[in-house]
Amino acid sequence: MPKFAANLTLMFTEVPFPERFARARKAGFRAVEFQFPYDHDPNDVARWQDESGLETVLFNMPPGDWKAGERGIASIPGREAEFRESVDHAIVYALALKAPRIHTLAGCPPAAADKQKCRDVYVANLRYAARKLQDHNRTLMIEPVNTRDIPGFFLNRQDDAHDIREEVGEPNLKVQMDFYHAQIVEGDLSMTFKKYLPHIGHIQIASVPERQEPDLGEVNYAHIFDLIDASGYDGWIGCEYRPKAGTENGLGWFKKFL
Repeated sequence: MPKFAANLTLMFTEVPFPERFARARKAGFRAVEFQFPYDHDPNDVARWQDESGLETVLFNMPPGDWKAGERGIASIPGREAEFRESVDHAIVYALALKAPRIHTLAGCPPAAADKQKCRDVYVANLRYAARKLQDHNRTLMIEPVNTRDIPGFFLNRQDDAHDIREEVGEPNLKVQMDFYHAQIVEGDLSMTFKKYLPHIGHIQIASVPERQEPDLGEVNYAHIFDLIDASGYDGWIGCEYRPKAGTENGLGWFKKFL
């Protein structure tokens, strides 16, 4: 049976972040993920997690200046020192939370930037981060993101992500397959999932096109869930969607898996 993790950045936003852990547990989730925990002390986040009886399965490295529109710095030349600092910062949280996976956003290089140079920087940064995380038995994640949601994002397709994974050559570098982004950019979800399954380290879901509950929209998630179940994938599926009309009100799709 698929295992679902609530994304506390987008779900349960009816209450402040510290209260979302308990709300997720009460709704039946056993695990959570979130984007950025850095506004809170790592020990506080760990306490909220532990008191709720949950595990944190994924969060993101610092993304640069989010308020200024930055969406990661891993592929941006000239930001290498800052990127290395972000790796160290994320590791502190990963250790406190016992979180096994950390995702690093590729970022949006300037339009005039040399694409090959950006790729070289990205590969070098990923190799550095993967080796640092390996020292702590953690997995580094990368994720293709559609350019409708984030124009100019450096990494957009599953095949490109796996090409980069192979070039980096570190065994603890895996790719996230977010079916929402993959459907918008390339489609052919079932075959893409089957092709890259051995190297997919985490899955995320949301309806297309509105990024809401998975029982809405154009993607047949009943089929997708059956496919994932039959594949032998034993990781988590992150529910990274924006509830249409209240988090608990939209969990009818989830209750059948409890």
